Amino acid sequence: MGKTPDESASLKDIDSSSAERIVYVLRTDDHLPEQVEQVNIVVLGQILWRGKWPIIVTTIIFAVLAIVFSLNATKWYRAETLLVAVEDNSAGATPQFGNLSGLASLAGISIRSGDSSVEPIAVLQSREFIRDFIHHLNLAPVFEESAAASWYQDSSEYDLRDAVEFFQENVLRVHLDDNSGLVTVTIEWIDPAVAAEWANLLVMRLNNRLRERSLREAELNISFLREELVGANVIVLQQSIARLLEVEMQKAMLARVNEEFAFRVIDTAEAPKRRFWPKRTQIVMLAVVIGALLSSLFVLVRHVARTNYSTVGNGIETDAVSS
Repeated sequence: MGKTPDESASLKDIDSSSAERIVYVLRTDDHLPEQVEQVNIVVLGQILWRGKWPIIVTTIIFAVLAIVFSLNATKWYRAETLLVAVEDNSAGATPQFGNLSGLASLAGISIRSGDSSVEPIAVLQSREFIRDFIHHLNLAPVFEESAAASWYQDSSEYDLRDAVEFFQENVLRVHLDDNSGLVTVTIEWIDPAVAAEWANLLVMRLNNRLRERSLREAELNISFLREELVGANVIVLQQSIARLLEVEMQKAMLARVNEEFAFRVIDTAEAPKRRFWPKRTQIVMLAVVIGALLSSLFVLVRHVARTNYSTVGNGIETDAVSS
């Protein structure tokens, strides 16, 4: 059956439009490899090599600045003293007086047991103890005028509370080894001799404070128990009070004769020979790494920006020519 001229013309239009559509898709596929950049290690290395001079110069600048900083930074020294908690000898007798714990608590008498290092460490790190230490040595002006503390706060607002906070956060370190039970007291300061002196003095003042407090408590307990012993009419009660009185007298005796009451010094602090800050080698190496990374990132970003700008420019020129 033959086709009319109109039908033949419409079929030709359909074929031509289909052919044009196919040709359009093929042209788009031809341009895809030009728009997608294949990035690999070789290309990345070439990009960085072309921008080697900015990387080298920036890295050298960072290294020089790090060297200048490390040479001019304030030197800090670390003095350490090694301690062991003194066992509470009076607590060793408490098992045989276990049935007296209720009577002792009613009388306001404490029979200590457990870890003997918890209370001394807590006292050593307490604000009250540190405040007395700073006040005794008049260290608040030292912290205020020292180059190490000049950045800490405005001098017009500086007082003893700021000195205590500075001492807790920047000067004093206390570490308890859970396995061995050894306690390390560390003082970090800009003068090595002063750091060692403060470390030893802190331990001595801590032992004296806890010894005096224990002696004062024991004397009060002894006075109270003696009064109760005189007024007791029951023999069993007299025997119980006598045992408590024996414990308190033992505590008082130990407090009087034992200067190392809370901590026994294993190794006294000495003036350190070498600083612990600044760590110049690590500072310079870190600066070199940071400088190299930042400069490399700058070179890569610059390359991507230039590539995108060139691609946009070529597209604009192509559209202008086509039009």
